[in-house]
Amino acid sequence: MPQAHASAQLIGDRSHQCDATATYTHDGTRAYVLCDGIGSSDEVQAWTRAAARRIARAAARSGEAEAGLRAVYDRYAAEPARKSPFADLPNACAAVAVAVPGKSLTVAWCGDVRAYTLTPGGTFRCLTADHNLRRVFKGNRNVVTSYLGAVESDDQCKGRYGHPAIESATAPADACRLLLASDGAYEPLEDSARDLTRYLTGSAKRAADTFVTAAIEHATSYADNATVLVADLPAGP
Repeated sequence: MPQAHASAQLIGDRSHQCDATATYTHDGTRAYVLCDGIGSSDEVQAWTRAAARRIARAAARSGEAEAGLRAVYDRYAAEPARKSPFADLPNACAAVAVAVPGKSLTVAWCGDVRAYTLTPGGTFRCLTADHNLRRVFKGNRNVVTSYLGAVESDDQCKGRYGHPAIESATAPADACRLLLASDGAYEPLEDSARDLTRYLTGSAKRAADTFVTAAIEHATSYADNATVLVADLPAGP
């Protein structure tokens, strides 16, 4: 049976909703994706939605989060137009989680979209580490250091920022609630010292709606797009 999942998003104060979620299932393997488009325009919105679907397909078919994300990252990086220093093409932060029956949950990301797990016992864990200047230089968290649409290799990105272009993590094949969240969803709640788990109760749909509503309510001078994907993953056999 497919795992129960739901996504929710609010536009905040931006002109366009440029976050996107996607899921894809292949031979029982399911991929969950959240992309946070950089900028606000019709072009960014459409590109981000297509990118999320592309990552979900690639990750589910490969059966591993990093392989799926890397395939799509490399595809965009190879576009000739992106080699120009004057290129102005759409980009997005992205995170993908892949659940394979009986195996560990794998997660991969570029940018500052986050992935969390919440166990039935209440253990809450962030699986990702933001790719932004706050992590690298204790600088501006709104300046990302890796993203989908960039052309830097792992070595180039690591030489400049101390982390590869794409990072990955795993979580045990235990029952858990998966949360993927854009920075517009988690930052307002973290900034106001809220316990994120309090917004993850009830059904996946209720949790997703509650989380983004709270994020917008707690935003200060500017509310970013707020998007989450919540999925309930069963334990392995």
